[in-house]
Amino acid sequence: MIKKIQTIRNGYNPLLFDFACGVITALLFSSFIYLEHFGITLKIINTLFGLLALALLLYIPKRAVLVAGFFIGLLWFYWIGYSFKYNDVGYMTPIITLLFALIYMLFFGILALTKSVAIRALVLFGLSFAKPFDFNWLQIELLFVDSYFGVYKYQLFLILLALSLSFYIKKSSYKYAPLLLLLLSININPAIQREAPLKIKLVATDIPQEKKWQKESLLPTIKLVFHEIHEAKNSGYDLILFPESVFPLFMNKAPQIIQELQNLSQDITIVAGSLLSEGELNYNVTYKFDKGTFEIAKKLVLVPFGEYIPLPKFAQDFINEIFFSGASDFKTATKPTDFTIKGVKFRNAICYEATCEEIYEGEVSYVLALSNNAWFAPSIEPTLQKLLMKYYARKNGATIYHSANYKGTGIIK
Repeated sequence: MIKKIQTIRNGYNPLLFDFACGVITALLFSSFIYLEHFGITLKIINTLFGLLALALLLYIPKRAVLVAGFFIGLLWFYWIGYSFKYNDVGYMTPIITLLFALIYMLFFGILALTKSVAIRALVLFGLSFAKPFDFNWLQIELLFVDSYFGVYKYQLFLILLALSLSFYIKKSSYKYAPLLLLLLSININPAIQREAPLKIKLVATDIPQEKKWQKESLLPTIKLVFHEIHEAKNSGYDLILFPESVFPLFMNKAPQIIQELQNLSQDITIVAGSLLSEGELNYNVTYKFDKGTFEIAKKLVLVPFGEYIPLPKFAQDFINEIFFSGASDFKTATKPTDFTIKGVKFRNAICYEATCEEIYEGEVSYVLALSNNAWFAPSIEPTLQKLLMKYYARKNGATIYHSANYKGTGIIK
């Protein structure tokens, strides 16, 4: 394949050819996200495009690898800087976009240090374990979450092995025999994912981020929440799940709201996101109201550069004060929280947590996930989040009940 690529390359401007190669690789690597975003799920297309993307990363020229990495970072994460305008540093948005493109150019650029297909395959497999700055949203196996292949590490290893071994077989009659290894990567026995034996209402809200925390939005939001609770109660639901921070306040400083939710919880379990203040510490939390009492689940995994700064202390303090106005000072729980509702155990996950392996440790069959995706509207972020949730749900045999502000509400398995 390298020789074929080199032959074609020799007939064109090498710089232009490498650029085109890199862009095509990035488009193939990202296509499943955009197809899903527009409501198109075609397993055969996702399977073929995923294989082609990985094959190109193994065989394309070094310069093309850098181009591919740059555009993969751009196509996957152009939206990350959108949230900065809500901290009055909107001018940082294009800078953050460019920064992520450069980070993933360097991330995949490790492949450009060698022409060896075998070494590239090993490096690419190694990169599937890497999390730049603790941010884990680029999972290489994610390419196959809606394909005929599985999403386990051994299946990715077999795919890379199949794609690379062909290069080293000189006898033409056996050259493509290694591709038979792909059969071992087919998702034949998927993990069992059952739905909980409860009637659950998932509430989707669509409150713009610029309005969510304004004083004039508070009362309409609270009225909306209580209206949904009454509707669900009258319809015979066992549980109603609201998005992250649906109550845009420190709930423990609103005793009247707590009392009313406790009263309503005699007939229906209420799970909703809010904030918690304890002394000088702030927490992003989930409240569960059930039978007149309530429990609080603190967030376990914070969002890098959103709720904490994954850098040395001196850099944390500087960036937090300059760019986040102290908003990254959220603290965390020490372990995941489980809620038991009518005898059924649910793992709590707040937004980013639902896409982190830590939440699925132990016995986890059902997850209650709460998100606020309005930070990144409009973008592919809710789609990428949904695909990542599906990836972790399938790996762990779990079913996720997801309520979100903006987009993404639904049952994921």
